Amino acid sequence: MLAINAIRRAPATLRGAAPLSTWSAVPAGPPDPILGITEAFKADKDSRRINLGVGAYRDEDGKPYVLNAVKKAEEKITAAKLDKEYLPITGLSGFTSNAAKLAYGADSVPRNQNAIAVTQTISGTGALRIGGTFLARHYPHSKTIYVPTPTWGNHIPLFKDSGLEVKFYRYFDKKTVGLDFEGLKEDLQNAPEGAIVLLHACAHNPTGVDPTQSQWKDISDIVAEKKLFPFFDMAYQGFASGSTDRDAFAVRYFVSQGHQIALSQSFAKNMGLYGERVGAFSLTTASEEERKRVDSQLKIIVRPMYSNPPLHGAHIANTILSDPELYQEWEGEVKGMADRIINMRERLYQLLSHDFRTPGEWSHVKSQIGMFSFTGLDKEQCKVLAEKAHIYMTMDGRISMAGLNGRNIEYFAKSVDAAVRGDL
Repeated sequence: MLAINAIRRAPATLRGAAPLSTWSAVPAGPPDPILGITEAFKADKDSRRINLGVGAYRDEDGKPYVLNAVKKAEEKITAAKLDKEYLPITGLSGFTSNAAKLAYGADSVPRNQNAIAVTQTISGTGALRIGGTFLARHYPHSKTIYVPTPTWGNHIPLFKDSGLEVKFYRYFDKKTVGLDFEGLKEDLQNAPEGAIVLLHACAHNPTGVDPTQSQWKDISDIVAEKKLFPFFDMAYQGFASGSTDRDAFAVRYFVSQGHQIALSQSFAKNMGLYGERVGAFSLTTASEEERKRVDSQLKIIVRPMYSNPPLHGAHIANTILSDPELYQEWEGEVKGMADRIINMRERLYQLLSHDFRTPGEWSHVKSQIGMFSFTGLDKEQCKVLAEKAHIYMTMDGRISMAGLNGRNIEYFAKSVDAAVRGDL
């Protein structure tokens, strides 16, 4: 008996091999490519280092920028001594109303008919996930979504996790470093009738290549002809051209042509509310009665996912969108951010094409729009720029134009010139 008790009390190592951990078979996931760039940049102590991987605005000094309109909105919120109670499932009603007005326009027919179902979301990513889940459950004609090649990397796992099958349509022409419009049209025309198609409303990520307004009209015609369902991702309204109205052209045109659409909005870029996670998802419906039914299903999706959205960022955005003076100041600041990026594009083009006479055609640098530019640099050139010039970007040659400024752009252009010539 004593011997048995001694065995029971003996350490596991004496009784035999320790049992495997419950999680021993969990494989290591691949590292996030953007996070890896940031980590490499932080570890690099060279004074010339440049981080062009992160999709966040930086000012002329390379610093994060908090908009004055945001600061003033926060002062108003503090002075109002608001409580910290839960929001409703679909969020702050004033914010969702103003978000819809910003996207669809004050004269939007479905908006004025109270026929837009809209819910506050955890930024644009949350909007896309809620939209994907809603379509997977309730869109009757297809469970397949077509996304452009390339697209924002998170679109693919996000929609797959929502229950949709992801397929692709041509978008970017590597030879011209521009839009493959003929390929885009052909692929949409060949898509099954009723399929869902994801469209970047403006400032396509990662290429910075957008259709013209005339091309958007052609796309609208194909979508109508094939009875495709358009799902717009609008993460950069105002940030692309400097005009919130101009950047909303595609969304408003499609609605004016009778399309029912889904729309994801983010206020991360255009208000600089990255960490506040402010966004909205909306669907245009046929009537107020239909909108109420759609609203009820959006609540059913949100409730078990995160119950209700965060409060503070929505108050900031709503304060700006509700106050005429703050709204005007915000629009000026958005234009200022967009103009600085446009100026960096012009300067980079000038340096590469004229000052350094870098081999190749570089007009795409200034014709692309928004935060990102597909430079056309290949993987080896990107790698050598990181290793020898301390310049960090994604290995597909995408750079964040916001990471360039008057202090580093000449060094960047000179390094690119050397990399292209094989002299770095």
